[in-house]
Amino acid sequence: MNIGLTGGIATGKSTVAGLLTERGAILIDLDGIAREVVEPGQPSLLAVAERFGQAVLQADGTLDRKKLGAVVFADPAERKALEEILHPAIRAVMKQRMDYHQAHTPKKLVVVDVPLLYESGLESYFEQVMVVYVPRQVQLLRLLERDKLSMEEALKRLEAQMNIEEKKQRADILIDNSGSLERTEEQIDRYWREKGLG
Repeated sequence: MNIGLTGGIATGKSTVAGLLTERGAILIDLDGIAREVVEPGQPSLLAVAERFGQAVLQADGTLDRKKLGAVVFADPAERKALEEILHPAIRAVMKQRMDYHQAHTPKKLVVVDVPLLYESGLESYFEQVMVVYVPRQVQLLRLLERDKLSMEEALKRLEAQMNIEEKKQRADILIDNSGSLERTEEQIDRYWREKGLG
C-alpha cells in the first residue's frame, strides 16, 4: 500500500513523514532522491551544468544549490528547464524504490514524500494522496522564520507552488498541521487505525 505525501513549503511535511515512519511506514523522500541524482558523476549534474553554466557548481564539483535556486526561483522558464532535466531521473528512482517495497514489504505502508506532487502531475502513481495543510498566512510566517528569507523571497517561493488551498481541496487525506504537534499526532493515529496499519 502506498500514499503520496505532499503539502506546501513550510507546512510541516517532514514532521508528518517522521510521525508516519515512527509508526512503521517506509519513507521514500523525493528531496533526498533529487540530491542523489545531482551528486558528482551523475548524468543529471552534467546536464544541469551544461544548461546553467559552471557557475552553478562549487569548486569541489558539487552543485551550488543557492546559486541555482537564485536563478530558477527568479524565472519560471529557467525553473521549467531545470525540472525537465531532473524530473525524469527522480521519477525513475522513485518508481524503482516503490516497486522494490511493493515486492519485498507489501504489508507496510510506503509513504512517498513529493513536494510538488500535484504540480508534477504524479497523482496516478499513488493509491491516495495525503496533504499536510496550514493556512497560507501560517505557511508564510513559518517560511520566513525557518529559512530567514526576505518577504519578497518567501512570496516568490510560495508563488512557485500550487496554492495550498487548492491542494487541500484535492487531498484524499488531509492532515491539518496548523495546531499543536499533539493535534497532528492525533490525526496520524486516527488515519493509522482506520487503515488497520497498527
